[in-house]
Amino acid sequence: MNAPYPPPPPARGRDRTTLWGILGIITGLLCCGILGIIFGWLSIRDAKRSGQSPVLGYLAITFGVINIIGSAILRATGNYPGWND
Repeated sequence: MNAPYPPPPPARGRDRTTLWGILGIITGLLCCGILGIIFGWLSIRDAKRSGQSPVLGYLAITFGVINIIGSAILRATGNYPGWND
């Protein structure tokens, strides 16, 4: 008669794993690699908390690192747009 209550269901409105992952991928690919890495880390953190897949976070971090490395190579070779105007 004195059975324990089941745990409450996870809050659906508080899960931002997909939001952070997609923001990280977009910013990592298009403009700012550091923001892509930060958003990717936030996506992985939220995925671990909610038990979801952290793939979007890993992709965001990967694209952010690729953006930073690509920008460094372009700047080192002098082919970065806007530097030789």
